Amino acid sequence: MAVEEPHLSEAEEREVEERSPPKAKVVHAAVIKQGEDELERPTGSLFWSGLAAGIAIMASVAAQGALHQRLPDAPWRELVAGFGYSLGFLIVILGRMQLFTEHTMVAVLPLARDPSWPSLGRTARLWAIVFSGNVAGAAVIAAAAIHLRLQSTELTAAMLEVSSKLLDETAAETLLQGIPAGFLIASVAWIRSASNGSSFWIILVLTYAIAICGFTHVVAGAAEAFLLLWSGKAGAAWLLGGFLLPAFAGNVIGGTGLFAMLAHAQVKEEL
Repeated sequence: MAVEEPHLSEAEEREVEERSPPKAKVVHAAVIKQGEDELERPTGSLFWSGLAAGIAIMASVAAQGALHQRLPDAPWRELVAGFGYSLGFLIVILGRMQLFTEHTMVAVLPLARDPSWPSLGRTARLWAIVFSGNVAGAAVIAAAAIHLRLQSTELTAAMLEVSSKLLDETAAETLLQGIPAGFLIASVAWIRSASNGSSFWIILVLTYAIAICGFTHVVAGAAEAFLLLWSGKAGAAWLLGGFLLPAFAGNVIGGTGLFAMLAHAQVKEEL
């Protein structure tokens, strides 16, 4: 027996439309539009935005270190200190800076829609510029933190203590732990396009999950890794082969190979 549709006035129909979440293909189109805008930006704009993001992400390490320093040595300390990890991401993402795996993920959807060598070249260009800017920014601010003493000696020690967990992981473990981090950060752009006015909480929750789960984000981790390098606690070989390359690969697999492709697959037959 067919269920009779309720009779709604025109005003009520509009309210239903306003209260309904956007369709997946609408979100997909919005993310592609954002990706196209990023792909068209000049090289200098992308690099300086990426550099700013690499510098700003150090706020995550500083805030997490400060909470770690001030909280008692209790089992719940890292659960609270993990909130500090979100600070840099909030600054970078809400500030519309170029962060590898977040803004660069959106550039993959135009490639998935139009798989061609020119599209691949545009995406590779964006990735190369943004990632180099992010790493350069992280290296510069980490050097300043160690050698210019931008913070107290106690906070520096706490930041190094928080960062030293990277040294406990093998390259393979770093790669594997980078996959869920890449997936979560890539999901930020998609979820923000589907939700209005909730960006702060979306970024806070997803990046907090990365912190407390011990996942590895290549840019935030680069800030920690360069702190270890400039302080003499790690070498250049470890920085490149033990952290940067494995974390980069893990984030790409999680953010591009999993999230972006799955996000496209769910709507490709509707396009």
